[in-house]
Amino acid sequence: MRQLLLALCGVMAWAPTAVALSAPGPGTEPVADSATEATPAAPEAASTLRAIQVTATRRPESKLDVPVAATVLSGDELRSRGAPTVMEALRGETGVFVQQTTPGQSIVIVRGLKGSEVLHLVDGFRLNNAIFRNAPNQYMALVDAQMLDALEVVRGPMSTLWGGDAMGGAIQMISREPRFDGSDWQGAGGLRAVWSSADRAILSRVDGAAGHETLSVSGGLTYQNVNELRVGGGERLPFTAFTARGGNVKLLARPADGHELMAQVQFFEQPNTPRHDELVPGFGQANPGSAEFRFAPQVRRFAQARWRAASLAFLDGLEVQAGRQAIRDDRTTREFGTANRDIERNTVTTDGFSIKADRQWTPERHLTLGLEWYRDRVDSFRFRVNTRTGAESARPSRFPDGSTMRQFGLFATEDWQVTPALDLLYGLRWSRVATRLTPNAQGVGVDVDNDDLSGQIGLNYAFRDDVRLVANLGRGFRAPNVFDLGVFGDRPGNRFQVPNPDLEPERVTSIDGGLKFGGEAFSGEVIAFRSRYRDKITTVLTGERLPNGRLVVQSANAVEQVLTGLETGFDWRPFEAWRGYGSLTWTRGDETVDGVRDPADRIPPLQGRLGAEWRSDDRLSVEGWIFFASRQDRLSPRDRIDPRINPNGTAGYGTVNARIAWAATPDLDLALRLENLADRRYRDHGSGLDDPGRNLIATVDWRF
Repeated sequence: MRQLLLALCGVMAWAPTAVALSAPGPGTEPVADSATEATPAAPEAASTLRAIQVTATRRPESKLDVPVAATVLSGDELRSRGAPTVMEALRGETGVFVQQTTPGQSIVIVRGLKGSEVLHLVDGFRLNNAIFRNAPNQYMALVDAQMLDALEVVRGPMSTLWGGDAMGGAIQMISREPRFDGSDWQGAGGLRAVWSSADRAILSRVDGAAGHETLSVSGGLTYQNVNELRVGGGERLPFTAFTARGGNVKLLARPADGHELMAQVQFFEQPNTPRHDELVPGFGQANPGSAEFRFAPQVRRFAQARWRAASLAFLDGLEVQAGRQAIRDDRTTREFGTANRDIERNTVTTDGFSIKADRQWTPERHLTLGLEWYRDRVDSFRFRVNTRTGAESARPSRFPDGSTMRQFGLFATEDWQVTPALDLLYGLRWSRVATRLTPNAQGVGVDVDNDDLSGQIGLNYAFRDDVRLVANLGRGFRAPNVFDLGVFGDRPGNRFQVPNPDLEPERVTSIDGGLKFGGEAFSGEVIAFRSRYRDKITTVLTGERLPNGRLVVQSANAVEQVLTGLETGFDWRPFEAWRGYGSLTWTRGDETVDGVRDPADRIPPLQGRLGAEWRSDDRLSVEGWIFFASRQDRLSPRDRIDPRINPNGTAGYGTVNARIAWAATPDLDLALRLENLADRRYRDHGSGLDDPGRNLIATVDWRF
């Protein structure tokens, strides 16, 4: 608790004011919202199917009204969970599974897919870039969870609206956008501090906003210091300590009625994060894969400008945005038993531009048109230092230095209310992806051009106002990127990857359907899906082995995959003071390689959560829940040789958790969260380290 008080004092010295404010997401029209303070941290109505989301249609609609499956967390829910990262906030949500390879860096698996097979967006701008790999990666950790006002996951192919990579779905991270009423200048502030016992971590955040009806400025700073993690039973894991820091500034201006300008800058950094699973022996290993492995540093810088017009000529809405994102992925590695330290410098700079126009043809028909353009440039080099002699030598870079990837897309979708009960959503998108790999040491370069036509159609049929039958048929694609085409070097799991310039795009066709419920007392969903992937890119063994024992692998269009699943969730409020909720997600994956059928890689087990909450009034709430997962022993051949996965299967688990929240004053919220009360030692399937043991999390939110 002393650390928590120190965190509060330290953050108070950073900035004078702060605020936690609501924000409409990408695609909304300019509105004149009042600045609102953060509410007491507790799951509220945003957990129901009436929650607003924008990712599924590129305009704000309730989850109940769109045919696709979606998971939405409001800013209040994000704050109540005290999650240190974006990914951790989604743990236990319907249709998603969180996998963690190393501390502070996790991924979200959607319908059995991960990495570049799922599109990640920040305020409508692609986080995915040319070196995103179709495997667990660390890049989602470079988005500051403390600045977000909403988190949306659309499950199922979304290539029509968002382009390539949206195979399993799209994850949208939406930052806060404060707006004020009145002509007088106003200001508000807030301070958050979180302390957790399992890793003796301090997380602190300060926000500030000031403005009036035509102009507002907001921003914040985040700092995180994490020590070695204590897992169930009391052991503390080495190589699990790290720090992170970030900040953001946003400007909103309304130069005229119906027009809004936005400019923002975001920054986040993990200066020196160890790769835990490479530094300790895994399953089947007598020694760790590496003597040194540090992400040093991982940095994301993002600048974005946006103009919105509520009405322009014959259009009912227009949005134009442009942005630049730079992700720095530097690392220092040394294989176990050698004196050779490899130092890498990898940076991807992404420039993006998009236009979206809306037209309400009739009261029943809404048309959305748009275009997008993105360009990635990869700068990569590597050198080696002998730790005994100090001698330096050049090494082949992980990616071809100077390589580029360009993406261009045109899309059109229409939302047609055919009858009062039947709503159709359909659209098409044409995409072109051009990837240029600079010549390697042998003078061989690669030019790859891919075109794709994607489409989707969905229906939403209202049996009554609060019960909907939904169905969706969609097609997605993912063009091979620079990582797929040109990666060279050591990979996790005792592997060494060599390039393959002959890759083709991978494609998916998916169908899902089920029921959504959206009443005041009960909301929920039951969605079944089936997805078929063709020419899926995966790494395959070449049959060669390096002198140091690493297996030589190469990316190839080698997999035909079928994924089937069931996603269920509910939120039940039988009385004003009581709430029950739960989720259950089941996924099965099968893949065929060279005529041989096996379980697919990294398929999550049957998993979910079940909980209840009691609120005495607006000031006090008590909550209890369990997280659970069944045993997963349907392993692919690749899973069985992955040091992160027990070849006999990952054991199931159940954890008991509780939380009490108290609004001590109108401006001060206090919360205690108790996780894994039985102190069980367990691991999420595919993760590189065990999860926290018994953990006390204390949170203080102060608004002023």
